[in-house]
Amino acid sequence: MNYCGLNKNDIANGEGVRVSLFVSGCRNYCKGCHNTEAWDFSYGQPFTKETEDEIIESLRLSWIQGLSVLGGEPCEEENECVLIPFLKRVKRECPNSDTWLFSGYTYEMLQGEEILRYVDVLVDGPFLLEQRDISLSFRGSRNQRIIRLRNGVRI
Repeated sequence: MNYCGLNKNDIANGEGVRVSLFVSGCRNYCKGCHNTEAWDFSYGQPFTKETEDEIIESLRLSWIQGLSVLGGEPCEEENECVLIPFLKRVKRECPNSDTWLFSGYTYEMLQGEEILRYVDVLVDGPFLLEQRDISLSFRGSRNQRIIRLRNGVRI
């Protein structure tokens, strides 16, 4: 898996101050996407053990509330196979951090997927240019939802 961005002091992609990881690769191709370069799975740099360690250390800082994973599309199979073990590690080593996952797929499409077991908040749904609304928190279009999860199930 490649990633195309890492922001260790992000206040735009979830509640509180967060570490945000932007993964590469997306097949949704949303019209009006603000991150089209991340559609390419080979864009950016490889996600390595060193990258994981850097994120874990950042999550241990007292002012960091949690991790946000965005894209590209984190729920593409190529990305999930790397993200699932990493998110397990985050839960184990940083139990006070919450995890937000931003996906162009809906909760209903992802229901039962293993990755959701390690996610506290899912921001779901494709970006729809005709429903764009810049007044929304943490979303780009009105169809997208903020869904709280526990063990992969909506609460």
